[in-house]
Amino acid sequence: METLEFLIYPDGRVKEVVTGIVGASCAEVTAAIEAQLGQVMAQETTAEYYAQATNPVASQVSSMATTSDW
Repeated sequence: METLEFLIYPDGRVKEVVTGIVGASCAEVTAAIEAQLGQVMAQETTAEYYAQATNPVASQVSSMATTSDW
């Protein structure tokens, strides 16, 4: 499940927390929102940012290529 969470502090700062999005595509998802909020002061990446998206078709193809019925 993809989740965007916004914490708004009394001084006007906004902290955005993105979960459930694998890879750098989270930047694409949040770009329009960040443009409306103002200047981005800092970014922290999570383990999900560095994770590889799994592709079930690719894993089936690779397993089929490595096994033989001979």
